[in-house]
Amino acid sequence: MSVQPDSKISNSTFLLTGFPGLEREYPWLSIPFSCIYAMVLLGNCLVLHVIRTEPSLHEPMFYFLAMLALTDLCMGLSTVRTVLGILWGFSREVSLDACIAQTYFIHGLSLTESGVLLAMAFDRFTAICNPLRYTSILTNMRIITIGVAILGRSFLFITAPIVRLKFFDYCHPHILSHSFCLHQDLLRLACSDIRFNSFYALALVICTLFLDSVLILISYISILHSVLTIASRDERLKSLKTCVSHICAVLVFYIPIIGLTMVHRFGKHLSPVVHVLMGNIYILFPPLMNPIIYSVKTQQIQGSLICLFHTDQLQVVRKIMHSDFSYSQAFSFPVSHLIFYFPQFLLISL
Repeated sequence: MSVQPDSKISNSTFLLTGFPGLEREYPWLSIPFSCIYAMVLLGNCLVLHVIRTEPSLHEPMFYFLAMLALTDLCMGLSTVRTVLGILWGFSREVSLDACIAQTYFIHGLSLTESGVLLAMAFDRFTAICNPLRYTSILTNMRIITIGVAILGRSFLFITAPIVRLKFFDYCHPHILSHSFCLHQDLLRLACSDIRFNSFYALALVICTLFLDSVLILISYISILHSVLTIASRDERLKSLKTCVSHICAVLVFYIPIIGLTMVHRFGKHLSPVVHVLMGNIYILFPPLMNPIIYSVKTQQIQGSLICLFHTDQLQVVRKIMHSDFSYSQAFSFPVSHLIFYFPQFLLISL
């Protein structure tokens, strides 16, 4: 059943769009999407848990990684209800207030992730180009200040255009083009004067996402220049390897944004499914891939995960072998741990 305008939909209610033309396949599509969301939530929670409990990871680089994981976790939580709600056959309707709130968090978290990636680039720049002053520059208080500044820049600057969405008249059919709410999607349905929102959004993108990407590029040009001055080939490779995870995270974040922008700008003739798919990749790909990237490419994270996995598995064996461990406990214990440890095993084995 395709999405059609519904005369019963009130002026303050909108219809979300799943995958047009694939409505009969929603039960099957819900399986991979549910698995992806489970991996997003469990993977990022696992990274946060390891960083919090492992004293050797209490360093600036991993504090920024914790910020990235928390941002990705919140991004997953902000869209899971509407995306899976459509695929599981629940209501496609969303109120204007709920849509505006979701828009606020999606765009705010996207700007937050861009800011965190810039902070991580500064961390790598300081560690490689100015290693003797690394700890004195990136103190705990300065890291907290950077985090607060990123949040302030991300959520305060988008408040004005998001609040204005509440007072627009939406005279076009209340059908959104994604399974979640976006600022440009609501503007498309508005009949009010949207020039302020359009120009403000463009200026905000230039001053945040574009500027962040330029500064990240400049930082890596400086890092490369500094690395090339190192005489030892092994030391050069060692320095560059510390940047691989961050470079992958930057690509994972910016490539879907560029792809979604190109599809919206030049893909008017493409199937609506392509637009919806690119929107979901933009939302889900970075939160899904970042825990995997840092678990595979960062030796400290990988080692901590392996130690955590093997230590807890040893505790399971000891409890099962304990004399007062009942049969019912022995039967239920491994199943619950299998559910908890499967994402850990998957991240370690990749």
